[in-house]
Amino acid sequence: MAAAAAVALVALGVCAAAFFVIRFKLYQQLDQNLAQSATLIARQHRDAEGPGVVTGECRFLGAPACSQVVPEDPADDPAQPYLLPVTGATRDVAAGRRTPYYASVPLPGGKPGRMFTTTFGDGEAVQVALRADIAERGVRQAATLLVAVGGAGVLLSAVGGYWVSRTGLAPITRLTATPERIAATRDARHRIELPPGPPGRAGRDGRQDEVTRLAATFNMMLAELEESVAARRRLVADASHELRTPLTALRTNAELLARADRLTPAQRERAAGALGRQLREVTGLVNDLIELAREEEPQPLLEEVRLAPLAAHAVEAARGHWPAVPFTLRIAPQAADLSLPGVPARLSRLLTNLLDNAAKFSPPGAPVELCLMEAELTVRDHGPGIAEEDLPYVFDRFYRAERARALPGSGLGLAMARQIAHAHGAELTAERAAGGGALFRLALPTA
Repeated sequence: MAAAAAVALVALGVCAAAFFVIRFKLYQQLDQNLAQSATLIARQHRDAEGPGVVTGECRFLGAPACSQVVPEDPADDPAQPYLLPVTGATRDVAAGRRTPYYASVPLPGGKPGRMFTTTFGDGEAVQVALRADIAERGVRQAATLLVAVGGAGVLLSAVGGYWVSRTGLAPITRLTATPERIAATRDARHRIELPPGPPGRAGRDGRQDEVTRLAATFNMMLAELEESVAARRRLVADASHELRTPLTALRTNAELLARADRLTPAQRERAAGALGRQLREVTGLVNDLIELAREEEPQPLLEEVRLAPLAAHAVEAARGHWPAVPFTLRIAPQAADLSLPGVPARLSRLLTNLLDNAAKFSPPGAPVELCLMEAELTVRDHGPGIAEEDLPYVFDRFYRAERARALPGSGLGLAMARQIAHAHGAELTAERAAGGGALFRLALPTA
């Protein structure tokens, strides 16, 4: 409607301007003829005696201009009446008190006319008139034609505006229908159909139009939503799979202890110990899942954490937990006072998970090395390393390589470590270490 109204206003404005120009030109031509006729009459009848009608055939369309001479003083008027109207303005022109002027007047016989009044010698004025039928008919025809053209312009602008709006908003309609379909089917695989052709087809500068960019952005958002839904489903499926075995063992041991009167003291002790270990395993798994469900660290708990003491504490705790594995700690001099805004317990959990993972794959007597530098922190083991096909998936939840499936753990430690790193603005990557083993590299945001 706005586009149609703008085009309609332009069309009406152009038509109105054209009408006034045509009207002005038609009457200008008529006025020029009157001025020439007045000059001719003044030359031909300069020696005429007294005022009065000079030519009086103005009732005919093709006749010469009718004219008359009017004195300044009404007392000098002739006995024969004038053909053209005489007013006070006519006497003022005769007396020289007013400039010559044009006027539209009725002629004898009721025909429309155009009159020119100018001076004629001393104390007299000459009035010349021509029929204005042709000029007025031309003005009416121009008005009729321009009204038709303006109406057609308004109609075409309305039709064009409707077509443009329907065509331009068609992608918006498809964009609106897509989330409605997703809400109805709960299937995030739907996408908005983009127009064919290369990107930027609407402009020479290679940029897409706004609606296409909006649709493409919405498709990217849908892809992220689909990935999020798929990740949630994988998490639920993996968690249920991982919980099924310990829960089954818990149920078995609980049922066994329920019949404790049939067991020997040694059997009861073994069942109770197994039940306690399984409870701790399930509790740890559930806690890990809860931690992974958090995407960000709580802001009120953030503080400046010095990394050197934190790394030393993590290595000391790992030595107590893995007494058969030697741990080495190296802190670069420039990293002695390095600090990072974050949650101390979460950063400690990150280092503990990395050290536990390295110790789990280290052969007896092989060291686990933790190195803190100004730009990064690394943890390396001297075990079998990470297979090339496993590298892209080591940080996935519940992912366990072939050689790790017989080892204890739930497959959540590295996934949690990367999430903690991202929450603190760091980047955790894994690679194969030169000379064997795995190397985990934590790029610090302070770098």
